Amino acid sequence: LLDEPLGLTVHSLPLPQEAVATDARRTNVGRLKMLLVLAVCAAPVIASYFTYYVIHPQTAHSYGELIQPQRPLPAVTATTPDGKPVPLTSLRGQWLLVSVAGGACDAACEHKLYLQRQLRESLGKEKERVDWVWLIDDMQPVRAQLQPALARAIVLRVDAAQLAQWLQAAPGQSLHDPIYVVDPQGNWMMRFPPTAPREVDTGAAKNMKRDIERLLRASASW
Repeated sequence: LLDEPLGLTVHSLPLPQEAVATDARRTNVGRLKMLLVLAVCAAPVIASYFTYYVIHPQTAHSYGELIQPQRPLPAVTATTPDGKPVPLTSLRGQWLLVSVAGGACDAACEHKLYLQRQLRESLGKEKERVDWVWLIDDMQPVRAQLQPALARAIVLRVDAAQLAQWLQAAPGQSLHDPIYVVDPQGNWMMRFPPTAPREVDTGAAKNMKRDIERLLRASASW
């Protein structure tokens, strides 16, 4: 073989200022992508609250009273009727229809529990997004006659003083009177006025259902 001269190709190195500029561009692009991801994640929640609180009140009044500012679930420990501890914050993730009453549960309490159950059942396939909750604020045991009807309810015993720091009735009413609505973020955000049993068929239940359906539609993308 004939000896041939070895050919070398020399590549120029990038200038330091060009490398710095390239790194800066990559950093800015990365930050922009991160901000876009955060915006996409937050958009459904922002849009749903804007729809309900800003747009809807201009066209239709809610039956329930909107709570401003909203009150988050307190970091307290409740107990089940058989004494097992349950953090109240574990209820997050679902819409909640909440009533408060003593364990003896008088006629008004029974009516609210019935109404909560019927409201949830009336939502059809959307009912799986809603839980109905009875918070007991004393040490009275739950009557055995009630227990079969509570099979699908969440029943928890909560200290009355701690409960009163979170929920609040309208002036002149007892904490036991309303039905409260809590959003999936754990915020108490609406309070339905008290209803007597005879009022169930005269529009109160229908108005409550209408408000709940609006909330479910507004939060469909959560």
